[in-house]
Amino acid sequence: MTEPHPLATAIAPLLRRTGGTVVPLEQRQPGDVVLHWQDAPAIAVRLPGEELTSALDRVIGQVEFELGARLSDLPRADKQRAVRLLEERGAFTLRKSVESVAKTLGVSRFTVYNYLNREQSDR
Repeated sequence: MTEPHPLATAIAPLLRRTGGTVVPLEQRQPGDVVLHWQDAPAIAVRLPGEELTSALDRVIGQVEFELGARLSDLPRADKQRAVRLLEERGAFTLRKSVESVAKTLGVSRFTVYNYLNREQSDR
């Protein structure tokens, strides 16, 4: 197995956060971003499709990155923290966001509303 290109290693944290993947130059497709190293094409980056890049999906991805796990895999206290972080970032101002967050967390809408109400009563 060959060593990854130094550029791929350098941008690995960014790719984990954005959901992008490194693609060998010979496998690139239209829409992939070609990155250069020392004035020559080095690697291509494939970003996630539009369905994964909605504003809510991006905010959820950031919270999952911060908490170190998928929201559905978190224990209850961390799910409550995730809802608090999502609220602080304006996620619940988006249409149908409570339903989407509930599905991502693996809980009911009622539970998300309870987490939100609990947060407001703690203030």
